[in-house]
Amino acid sequence: MKKEEILYLNLILSHAGLGFVIFLMPFLSILYGYAILIFGALYIIKNKNKNNEALMAAAYVVGSEVFLRMTGGNPSYEISKYSVMGFLFIGVVYTGLSKNATPYWLFLLILIPSVILSTAVLNFDTNMRTAIAFNISGPVCLGVASIYNFRRKISLDLMNSILLFMGLPIVTTMVYLIFYAPNIREVITSNASNFEQSGGFGPNQVATILGLGMFIFFSRIVLESKTKFMVILNLILTIVISYRGMLTFSRGGMFTGFFMIILLLLFLYFKSNYKGRVKLNYLLVLFVIAAMTIWTYTSFQTSGLIDKRYANQDASGRTKESKLSGREVVAKNEWETFLKHPFFGVGVAKAVEFRKAETGNKTVSHDEITRMLAEHGTFGILGLLILFFTPLILYLENKFNLYLLCFFVFWLLTINHAAMRIAAPAFVYSLALLNVDFGKVPIKNSKEL
Repeated sequence: MKKEEILYLNLILSHAGLGFVIFLMPFLSILYGYAILIFGALYIIKNKNKNNEALMAAAYVVGSEVFLRMTGGNPSYEISKYSVMGFLFIGVVYTGLSKNATPYWLFLLILIPSVILSTAVLNFDTNMRTAIAFNISGPVCLGVASIYNFRRKISLDLMNSILLFMGLPIVTTMVYLIFYAPNIREVITSNASNFEQSGGFGPNQVATILGLGMFIFFSRIVLESKTKFMVILNLILTIVISYRGMLTFSRGGMFTGFFMIILLLLFLYFKSNYKGRVKLNYLLVLFVIAAMTIWTYTSFQTSGLIDKRYANQDASGRTKESKLSGREVVAKNEWETFLKHPFFGVGVAKAVEFRKAETGNKTVSHDEITRMLAEHGTFGILGLLILFFTPLILYLENKFNLYLLCFFVFWLLTINHAAMRIAAPAFVYSLALLNVDFGKVPIKNSKEL
C-alpha cells in the first residue's frame, strides 16, 4: 500500500473511530469542540496562512458543526459561524483581504438597516441578542467568507484538500449515527422526518451535511482516486453516507447532494474528449448502480416507507396536500409581510413575531429568500441579487471552474429548505468565488478516470 493510501486511510479511520468513542463517552465531544478551535487557530498562525490554512480550518469547522450540535460539543449554538469568521480573520492578518470584493462589502452594509430597526421593534420579552444573532449570523458569515475568498487564487489540489477537511468530520457524524440508532426497523414507524436516525437532532440539518458529504466523497472518486483502493474506499464512504442521509427521511439535503453530483458529471462530460467521455460513461453506470442499490436497500430496511416519503405520501399511501411539509405556508406569510413593509422590511427576527400575532403560527422560517424579503425589504432584494449574479458572472469569466456551479447550487437549494441555520451554505457559497487554477484539469483528469 502506498504512503498516500495509508495516510488517507488513517485519516478516515481516525475520524470514524472518533465517532464511536464519542458515542461511548459523550463528554469527549466538548473536548473535541474546543480542540477544533484551539488547534485550528494554531494551525493558521504556525503556517502564517501561506497555503490558505484558514480555509482548511474553516472547512473543518463547517463539517463538524452538526455533529457538535447533536452531541452537545459546541460551547454555544452559533459558535461555528463565528469560528469560520474568526479563522478567516486570522488568515487576513497574514495574507490580506481579497481585492475588488465590493459586492460583498455592499451586501454586509445592506444588512445593517434591518438590524437597527429590529432593536426598536422586537417584543419586550424577546431575547434581542439571541434572536438577532440566530437570523443574521448566517448572512454575515457568508459576507465575511465571500470577502476573503473573492477571486483569491488557489490550486485544484488545495481545493480538494479543503473539501477533504470538510468531509472528515462528516465521516465522524456518519459513524456516530450508525451506533446511535442501530435498530432501524424498530425506530422507523412512520415516514416523517426521523430524529432517532438523525442522532436526536434536526433531520433537516443532518441530511444537509450528509448530502454535502455524499458529494465530497463522490467528487474524490472522480478527481482524487488514483488507485483502485482509493476508488473503493471513497465509493464505500459515498454509499454509507448516502444511506444514513436517506434514513433521516429529510429530502432536501439528499436532493441537493444528488443534483451536485449530476452537475459535476455533466460538467466533466462536456469538457472531456472522446476517451474521457467513454470513461465517464463507466463512472455514470457505477453511479446509477450505486444509487439503485442504496434506494433498494433503504426501501427494504424501512418497509417501503422511504418510497412513500419521496412520493409525498403519508404512511398509508395517501398523497399529502403539502409538498413542502407546510413550509410554503410560512413562505407565503413572509411574502405578504414583505408586501406590507416593502422598503426596510419588519426588522431582523421580527417576521416570526408578525406571523405569530397574525396567524398564531410561530414556526421559524426555513426559506432564506422569503426571510430576507420580509425582514430586509427592498434591501433584501438587492442583497439576494448580489448573491445570485456575482458567482454566475465569475463563471462566465472562467468556464473551466468545475466546482463553481456545484457550490452555487448547494447554497441555492439549501437556503430554500434549511435557510442558513448552519455555516455550510454560507461557507460553501464563498468557495464558488475562489479563482481555482485548474490548468488542464477537466480534460486531464477525465483521461485518468
